[in-house]
Amino acid sequence: MERKNIKKKKYKVVSLFAGIGGMDLGFDYAGFDVIWANDFDKYAVETYKRNINQNIVLGDIRDVKGNVPDHDVLIGGFPCQPFSTLGKLKGFEDESRGTLFFEIKDILLKKNTKVVVLENVKNIINHNKGATFNQILKELDEIGYNCFYQVLNSQDYGVPQRRNRVFLIALNRTNFPTSDFSFPQKQTLNGDTQSILDKHVDKKYFLSKKLEKTILGYGTKGYQVKPTIDLPISKPLTATMHKMHRASQDNYFTDLESWAEFIDENRIPIRKLTPNECRKLQGFPDDWIQEVSDTQAYKQFGNAVTVNVSYAVASELMMCMKTYMK
Repeated sequence: MERKNIKKKKYKVVSLFAGIGGMDLGFDYAGFDVIWANDFDKYAVETYKRNINQNIVLGDIRDVKGNVPDHDVLIGGFPCQPFSTLGKLKGFEDESRGTLFFEIKDILLKKNTKVVVLENVKNIINHNKGATFNQILKELDEIGYNCFYQVLNSQDYGVPQRRNRVFLIALNRTNFPTSDFSFPQKQTLNGDTQSILDKHVDKKYFLSKKLEKTILGYGTKGYQVKPTIDLPISKPLTATMHKMHRASQDNYFTDLESWAEFIDENRIPIRKLTPNECRKLQGFPDDWIQEVSDTQAYKQFGNAVTVNVSYAVASELMMCMKTYMK
C-alpha cells in the first residue's frame, strides 16, 4: 500500500523486534506516533533508517530495554522461530529467543503500558498443546491486561499472499473498562499475484536446468509433496526463501516474456519471486529503497509483518483508544 502522510499523530508507540518496520508503518499510517524502535539485525536497522526514520536502535532488547522511553502502546512481532512449524518448535525452551516474551513483560511492568500488540505465527496457539500461548495470556492477565487474539490472513487485507498470523491485543484494565475488542473486517481482494509481477526480470531469477528437477520435484521418499507453481494467491513468504526451497514451499512463476529477452540455454522459463515482488506482497510502498543484498532483502520481507494487516489492526485500535482515552 502507498504511504500515508498523517500530520497530526496521537499516542506514543515503541516497537520491539521491529525488523524493517512492517508493523510500524501500519501504525504510522493509522495516526500513531512511533517514537522508538529496536532490532538486533544490523541490515534490518539499515533498511529501516533508509525507508522509515532514524528512531530505531540497534541492539539486543535485553541490553537496551533500559532505554525504552515512556509510551502508550508497545508493538512487536517477537521472534517466531521457536514456535514455527518450519523451526524446531522449542518454544520457551529456546533460551536465545523463546524467552524474549518475558523481556516484553518486564518493560510493561516498568512503563505501565496501556496497550500491547503482539504478532506471531499461527502455530504459537497450538505449541506444546496450547500451554505456551495460555501461559502468555496468563502472564498478561496477572499484570492487569484483558487479552484478545485472532488469526488474520494477509490475503484478506489487500495483498495476494496466504499468510496467517496471530495478532494479540492486550488492553490495560486501568485504562480500558471493556471486555471486548473488534478486529478488522475482511476486505475484498482485488488482483492476484500475477497482477503484481515485475516486467523485464533479470535472468538470475530464473531456474537453471540443473536445479529444475530439485525445485520442481516431489521431494525425497520420506517426505513427498506435490510441487505447485503459478498460484494466484502466493504461499507465505519465508525468511529463508533465498535458499530456493522446492515448489511445494516457495513461490515460482512461469515468465515467458522476460525469458525471451535473454539467450541462455541453461535456464528454463520459470523463476522465483524478485525482492521487489516480495515487497509488494508484504504491502511496503513503491518508493521503498533496497540498499541491502537480495539475500538480505528476501530475509527481511520474509520476516516482516504485512503492512496492510498492521494498518487494519492499528485503525481499529485507534478508534478503541479514542473512545476510552479521550
